[in-house]
Amino acid sequence: MEQTEMQERFLKEQNELRSRIVTEDTFEPESIGLVAGVDLAYWQDGSGQEQAVCCIVVIDRVTHKIVEKKHFSGRIEVPYMPGFLAYRELPLVRKTAGLLENTPDIYIFDGNGYLHPRNMGIATHASFYLDRPTIGIAKTYFRVDKKTDYTEPAPESGSYTDIVIEGKVYGRALRTHTGVRPVFISVGNGVSLDTACNFAMELTDKESHIPIPTRLADLETHVMRTEIKGSGQEQE
Repeated sequence: MEQTEMQERFLKEQNELRSRIVTEDTFEPESIGLVAGVDLAYWQDGSGQEQAVCCIVVIDRVTHKIVEKKHFSGRIEVPYMPGFLAYRELPLVRKTAGLLENTPDIYIFDGNGYLHPRNMGIATHASFYLDRPTIGIAKTYFRVDKKTDYTEPAPESGSYTDIVIEGKVYGRALRTHTGVRPVFISVGNGVSLDTACNFAMELTDKESHIPIPTRLADLETHVMRTEIKGSGQEQE
């Protein structure tokens, strides 16, 4: 399929799914027991083929202990196109989620959700296949319209500023620790922005300004990428 044709198909699908996004809580926050962090790492193999590994780490919300972790790696079949990152990552995310023996109550992605030109970042797009509420928590800011920047929150822990584009709140810059750089929270699906931020604060410990689930998933991707590259298990 030509890239232009691919973009047209993806754009149509994103616009159709967009109408199904729910930006309110579809659950009682206190009912959440298992939280999954999701992240991917990329590399190129010896022939120049792009490869990636997806890692999902499930933790207990109360104890923060790891309950389970799974990974799945493979070739990236979709070329990079701005605004369509989910189509590159979703096949590996779905494969990895399918390996889980424990069903998470909510997924947190190292990436964006509603903070996207069509409100369809990976955290949102994946929700329609995972059938669970999702949250996007990114380490770096994504300028949705190429011009709107965010306002730095106050330096104290818990401070935040909303990211407003053309009168609509797309996400939030949140300071999880005093004096550290903010993370960028956006609704994935089936959760409110306030609840997403509450989970981000609750699940962030003194080790990092990144919430535990996505921090552990990020660390796991580096381990697995090194292991897979070293073992020659890359997909041809």
